[in-house]
Amino acid sequence: MDDIPESLLAEIVKRLTSPCDLKSLSLVSKRLYAVEGELRDAIYIGCSVSPVTVALVSLCSRFPNLCKVEFNYSGWTHNHGMQLNNHGLQVFSSCCPSLTDLTLSFCSYIDDSGLGFLASFKKLMSVRLNTLPAITSFGLLSVAVGCKNLSALHLIACKKVGTVEWLEYLGKVGSLEELVVKHCQMISQFDLLKFGSGWMTLWKFEFQVKGLLNVFDPRDPSCMAHYQYRYDFSCGSLEDLTLARVTTEKEIGLRCLLRKCKALKNLSLHYVLGLHDNDIITLSQNCNNLTSISLRLTPQFNEGSVFRTSLTDDSLKALALRCRMLQSFELIFWACDRHWPEIGFTQEGLVMLIQSCPIRDLVLSGAHIFDDEGMKAVSSAQFLESLELMHCVGVTDAGMRLLSCCPCLINLTLRQCDGFTDSGVTEVALARNLESLVIEGCSRVSQNAVQGAAKSVHYKEDYPGLFNLGRV
Repeated sequence: MDDIPESLLAEIVKRLTSPCDLKSLSLVSKRLYAVEGELRDAIYIGCSVSPVTVALVSLCSRFPNLCKVEFNYSGWTHNHGMQLNNHGLQVFSSCCPSLTDLTLSFCSYIDDSGLGFLASFKKLMSVRLNTLPAITSFGLLSVAVGCKNLSALHLIACKKVGTVEWLEYLGKVGSLEELVVKHCQMISQFDLLKFGSGWMTLWKFEFQVKGLLNVFDPRDPSCMAHYQYRYDFSCGSLEDLTLARVTTEKEIGLRCLLRKCKALKNLSLHYVLGLHDNDIITLSQNCNNLTSISLRLTPQFNEGSVFRTSLTDDSLKALALRCRMLQSFELIFWACDRHWPEIGFTQEGLVMLIQSCPIRDLVLSGAHIFDDEGMKAVSSAQFLESLELMHCVGVTDAGMRLLSCCPCLINLTLRQCDGFTDSGVTEVALARNLESLVIEGCSRVSQNAVQGAAKSVHYKEDYPGLFNLGRV
């Protein structure tokens, strides 16, 4: 062991990602112990680490170059001992000088005072705050002001964060490149428009509203008369955009982003009420570099009081004609029965998109408009590598057998599809020499039939996920 060059030892340690493997390796020799201590740059701390303040001092001494640290107290009870608190965060800030990425999840004992210590991490660039019930906008403002190098901020389920002075400050500074706001009930889409000039440097933005499908909370500030918001901003650098459960009207709210983004590559629109074909058509005209689209649609009342999903084949046609770099397409329908309410898309529209774009990853869920005819188009998709079908009841063994001719297919996932049997699935699996095959909740497919049908096989008799499709 003493004859092995230091560079080779370092390479061995770098290739190990499992904490258990790294721990076992460090026990082999003092040299490996020292090398692993110097190279370890990330660590996860959960409920089992107690007393956490004492442990932090030891860990930071053992691993002096920690850059990424996550504290996660999901499932914590008093029997686990004390969580990380304000004092612990203060101690941590004094002994981890290289920290650039910090995640605090379910930390019930950290409040605004604790957030103030984040300014002591001089290199801190990324902060994720997930379910911190005690923090408010004042604490977040101290983070915005004190963390001079902050470029990524994730704020998730922080129910007391409301006023957005912190957001306005970050917008003026213009250093933020990634902003994620999810399930923060006191922050509305109109508040986020106050980010102002900060939109110019942002490359990733995600906003999700907490709540059930089709529920629009009248307490949302965006409902208030004379609410102030601005649209005179540019977001030309935005490449990754996710909007979920947002309710929009005409040209107001975050819907305006769809006509402002020129550099967009990844787009996710999940249960956005008020979305129309014109939005997608305008988007396709401005964003020729789109490579990934995820659409999750639920019925809503459209013109003439028709209750159906809002987008039609006009949207698919626009994407097929102008987004010729599209490689990933996810289409999920929620609460659409075979007979009513209807889906705005047709199978012909889907086929047109599949045939026009170099789709590599395709996900269809709840698409009862899709059947064996649609599978013909899928089977001829030259670049398709991964296909996932869920609750697509129109696909039978005949459609599955067509996949045997799909030239690049290596990953197949089938969930809650009852139209095909063992025969159709095993034929395609064996013909394509699949890397992975996932079968969940397909009542006519048995475990014995698919065992060994691919290099990796996962089988479950049931799949409860149908009821969770509406969740984001």
